Amino acid sequence: MIEIFKVLGDENRLRILNVLSNAELCVCELEVLLELSQSNVSRHLSKLKSVNLISSSKDAQWIHYKLNEGLSEEYGLLIQFIKEGFHREEIFKKDLCRVKKYFDYNLNCQIIADDKEFVLNKIK
Repeated sequence: MIEIFKVLGDENRLRILNVLSNAELCVCELEVLLELSQSNVSRHLSKLKSVNLISSSKDAQWIHYKLNEGLSEEYGLLIQFIKEGFHREEIFKKDLCRVKKYFDYNLNCQIIADDKEFVLNKIK
């Protein structure tokens, strides 16, 4: 329990959990959506994965991350509390708006690889 709360004590990790609670995403997508560096995203994902809050699956050259499917069973009340907080805080609402735009424009990892600035301009 101590490790879970240590991991949850970081704004960027909470932002990652927020967007992963709405979509399965890879590192490059999280990097663009949250405007964080690749190394920063990878470090936070590693910590989230170390306490089983998220899981991953490989698709060609990309690794996609999502909330761990058994999370609600093990930490149901905690997850509910966190999700309610996401709806109250402006930064989390902004992140979800960017995710929505990302999917509305049918953007993907390959487009990010080809033209990251194009994607950034679309989701602003």
